[in-house]
Amino acid sequence: MSTMNLTLLTDFYELTMMQGYFKSQNNEKVVFDAFYRKNPCDGGYAIAAGLDQVIDYIKNLRFSKEDVEYLRGLKVFDEDFLEYLESFHFTGDIYAIPEGTIVFPREPLIKVVAPIMEAQLVETAILTILNHQSLIATKAARVVYAAKGDGIMEFGLRRAQGPDAGVYGARAAVIGGCVGTSNVLCGQLFDVPVKGTHAHSWIMSFPDEYTAFKTYADLYPNACCLLVDTYDTLKSGVPNAIRVFREMREAGIPLKNYGIRLDSGDLAYMSKQARKLLDAAGFEDAYISASSDLDEYLIDSLKTQGAKISSWGVGTNLITSKDCPAFGGVYKLAAVQDAETGEFIPKIKLSENTEKITNPGNKTIYRIYDRQTGKIRADLICLADETFDDKKDMIIFDPLETWKKTKIHANTYTLRELLVPVFKGGECVYTSPSVMEIRDICTKEKDTLWDETKRLVNPHEVYVDLSDKLYKIKSELLEKMGREALEY
Repeated sequence: MSTMNLTLLTDFYELTMMQGYFKSQNNEKVVFDAFYRKNPCDGGYAIAAGLDQVIDYIKNLRFSKEDVEYLRGLKVFDEDFLEYLESFHFTGDIYAIPEGTIVFPREPLIKVVAPIMEAQLVETAILTILNHQSLIATKAARVVYAAKGDGIMEFGLRRAQGPDAGVYGARAAVIGGCVGTSNVLCGQLFDVPVKGTHAHSWIMSFPDEYTAFKTYADLYPNACCLLVDTYDTLKSGVPNAIRVFREMREAGIPLKNYGIRLDSGDLAYMSKQARKLLDAAGFEDAYISASSDLDEYLIDSLKTQGAKISSWGVGTNLITSKDCPAFGGVYKLAAVQDAETGEFIPKIKLSENTEKITNPGNKTIYRIYDRQTGKIRADLICLADETFDDKKDMIIFDPLETWKKTKIHANTYTLRELLVPVFKGGECVYTSPSVMEIRDICTKEKDTLWDETKRLVNPHEVYVDLSDKLYKIKSELLEKMGREALEY
């Protein structure tokens, strides 16, 4: 997919606010955080994805002549502001958690430090990119976890909400752990494996099922997967597949990557019966793949039932994240730079809902790992200039339920800062790995989770704590605003 100028991929109020800042000569430097409040699918974690497209978006952030002319036609924007837009470009800094990284609620996935007009404009595009791709990568990781080492193929393009969702969703699914996709354009753009077999229409277009199988096997002897449920799976499909496999063997054709696919019926029962038929015929190494409205829960159930399936094709429920169709990421102002001192003044958003109260200040995130196991102990959100020493004891606490405290002893843990520089002064300073490299990164990241956090139902929560310094600032802001409310 060719790089697009997505400058007008924004909500209208971003532009009206920009003009307001412009007219009031308010272009102070600010900090915005993009984060989410709740893990998707009631899970224990999420996976960061979409940064590469965010980078392309920022690099190409320009108002074309056609863009400005369109805005002029809306009769809302003044000429001096439109003239400013003609030479607009991003000059700020962006920090982000790299793609494929395990992430948790409330921690900034992306931090934008820029003049307020620039930081305001990029909100919508950053959110739509991060929200979609992080959602699908997370859903894919859950499906892959349920398959317990079996290969998962993404093939939901025809059910995706449009071409972009299909292409970038497939990319995110591979990051989350899928072995490949049916989406050829995704394969071309991001150099990921593309795979597929044939449809029922292939079978139906021939005089009989055997002839369809035979013709396909002649064309693709090294990747022969036969769809066996067009007419009668156990009485016709599997026996005809066995007949073709036997003829291939007798003709001296090596049977290396071959098997059958089930796309309907009771997959547990059908796969067990098909396995018996294949084994009895001497094709113990033929694989059985399955599709048919699969998701992580159905795959988990089929595995529990002893289904004889070793690869899975997952479409609609993966590419749309059907049970949780939105990631819920938000973009909130966290600090404003003092023009005289250059210091960032923390800002906080209040809410009647405790979980919607933001964390103020210019922040970063440290991940705390158990030194012996390499597993995640907790994440710590702190101010950007704070440092910590893993040779000293650390006490962390839940910022909502502050009586919950944990002492982590010196030399039993390691620290890693999660946010990395992506843009500095408007120039990109980060090179994205390939999608398959990100997939490998994500696989290693998932290994840092405890099993209790990866389970599909009622997972253990990984705590995201605040440093003492940040918690104090937040508490003081809340207390100050509470006093002001009483005075009002």
